[in-house]
Amino acid sequence: MSSTQSSNDDLLRALYDEHAAALLTFVRRLLDGDRQLAEDIVQETLLRAWRHASRLPADGVRAWLFTTARRLVIDTYRARRARPTETSSDALAYAVAADSLDAALDAVLVADALQAVTPAHRAVLIDCYYRGRTASEIAAEQGLPPGTARSRIFYAMRALRLALQERGVTGP
Repeated sequence: MSSTQSSNDDLLRALYDEHAAALLTFVRRLLDGDRQLAEDIVQETLLRAWRHASRLPADGVRAWLFTTARRLVIDTYRARRARPTETSSDALAYAVAADSLDAALDAVLVADALQAVTPAHRAVLIDCYYRGRTASEIAAEQGLPPGTARSRIFYAMRALRLALQERGVTGP
């Protein structure tokens, strides 16, 4: 360990020992008692002090720490306001009604796209994804080498993806 690294580590320990408790109290007050977030902000404040140890003011370190912590609280507040309010999963269960219309429309769309691929590709897709067969099982059933069955599944998926894209379906 270099002497600069050692002195920075010693500085961080000294800053923590001297200022962490008061800083945590200050930040918790700003955050209406949220201890976990306050601890995160104090940690980030001390980390910034450690990163910028050469630029810390010799006579006003405590003021620098409190100013930095206050700015981090403001940034956190602004970031939370920029995002939509988070809700629990229990509330989401009531907000979204189960509807089978989307599933029915998806099924019609996939069936239409399946008609656009070749019969050989359609057969391996149905065997693999609807009947749950492995590539080895499909190969044995159709009298193909296993590598050919895997290749056919790959190219069948590519053809189905293209057929779905032609119908306006986008995605990965």
